[in-house]
Amino acid sequence: MTGVGSATLPACALHSPAGSGGTVREIGVTNTTATACDVKVVRLSTAGTPGATITVDKQNPDSAAAAMVLVQAYSSTAPTIADLGYRCSLGAAIGSGFVWTFGDAGLRSPAGTTNGIGLIAADGSTLQILQFYFVWDE
Repeated sequence: MTGVGSATLPACALHSPAGSGGTVREIGVTNTTATACDVKVVRLSTAGTPGATITVDKQNPDSAAAAMVLVQAYSSTAPTIADLGYRCSLGAAIGSGFVWTFGDAGLRSPAGTTNGIGLIAADGSTLQILQFYFVWDE
């Protein structure tokens, strides 16, 4: 990550394209600092000001290129978010991590460039620089 996000600015997000949505199957997050922080998963319904796009690779090399867009920390304007109820506390140790798995149904991100799934600070916590990954189907 290039920034840490906040309670209103996502640390990262996966955005849907205009023509189709996607289903998030798994999200992993790891603390890269020795300061504890709390993270939660949110749904985004407006664009805000996302950070730089992250290049992604598909798991199946025979499938079409990924249409969903993974972005780094938001910089100024917060998107509209809805709390999805998923939280974790990352310990005060480099490498402290957590993986959410969402089962058969997954977390659906509807079609539309303003829609997505993101990670923000939970419960008044100050986020740290995190490593993260998303696994999704389109």
